[in-house]
Amino acid sequence: MSQMFGKSIPFYKMQGCGNDFVVIDNRELGVPVEKMPEWAEKICKRAFGIYADGLFFIENAGEGSGLDFKWQFYNSDGSRAEMCGNASRCVGRLAHALGIAGEQHTFGSDAGPIKVQVFPLQEEVKVQLTEPKDVKLNQTLEIDGVEHHYHFANTGVPHIVVQVADVATVDIKKLGSAFRYHKDFAPAGSNVNFVQIDDNDSLIVRTYERGVEDETYACGTGVSAVQVTLHRLGLTDAAVRVKTSGGEILKVIIEGEGVFLQGGAELTFSGQLFLESLNLDC
Repeated sequence: MSQMFGKSIPFYKMQGCGNDFVVIDNRELGVPVEKMPEWAEKICKRAFGIYADGLFFIENAGEGSGLDFKWQFYNSDGSRAEMCGNASRCVGRLAHALGIAGEQHTFGSDAGPIKVQVFPLQEEVKVQLTEPKDVKLNQTLEIDGVEHHYHFANTGVPHIVVQVADVATVDIKKLGSAFRYHKDFAPAGSNVNFVQIDDNDSLIVRTYERGVEDETYACGTGVSAVQVTLHRLGLTDAAVRVKTSGGEILKVIIEGEGVFLQGGAELTFSGQLFLESLNLDC
């Protein structure tokens, strides 16, 4: 069959709280970085590709880097992302399953080194995110003549945090897009998280994701940014459980200056990707 359809390569499909990713082991395949955006856009495309929120390549880390491996991560539109919390749990579990790294390991991302702890029996992964940057509390901006209050934190990627009384009533795509493309965040834009506080240790979050340009089932760096800002305001405990749009629960724990994200990471299927059908080559 492979002769009929041309060259194929193996791939993995993983999901973390409904946030799904295609994974390609690039340690020997050798897809060059300049071709990766095209690969991500075509492979993640609905109907024509595998369909996913993003794609990442696992690669060897340089000698003396102190890393077990590194990744190259791309959104479904081909844009590069510095970090993704849900994907970091997925890559951690897969790297452990493939024998690339142990239960405790560190991998390289554009946001910096990410420390990982795999819990095989619980089928969960805990990652330590990079130290939050550019944290801003109690900010305001105007959208269509209406003043909106928000907080901001970069937990590997930029995130706006908007407190609401009931997340179910928010038009995520409309309001999220307005925040994401607001001139105050130009030119790169920002992800947007709407949070409902149920209790000091219980939150409900819906996220508009930059690069996906729509609501996503879950965003690990997003719920982490929510916890970072709300905890600094004294509104949450150091450890919270966050219910995401996909219905899954993520745990976010603040320990000193460290921010930890814990949750599930599942391998849903694997297979062969035929490059000719997508007009791709190495």
